Amino acid sequence: MSIQTRTSTDGKELRITIDGRFDFEMHQEFRGAYRDTRGAGMRYVVDLSRTEYMDSSALGMLLLLREHAGGESANVHITGASEGVRKVLDIANFGRLFTID
Repeated sequence: MSIQTRTSTDGKELRITIDGRFDFEMHQEFRGAYRDTRGAGMRYVVDLSRTEYMDSSALGMLLLLREHAGGESANVHITGASEGVRKVLDIANFGRLFTID
């Protein structure tokens, strides 16, 4: 399990790709992926296409990212979720807080 990040050439978008299990063990690494970014006004894309499992602590980490990105005005997109991971996001009603593709 690991996290890869890629910043766009213009510095306005950060893509965070989660590989493997997205759980509490990823907390420090996930937070470190966006900690030094400017937050509000930046677009964040969380790519879950290689995520095989997600738990409630991962949901909390996504909420922390949303807060860093500006809270209500945050520009955070979640993409590539498998059926099982998407089910977790749907049960938590995250479609109201994030753009999910």
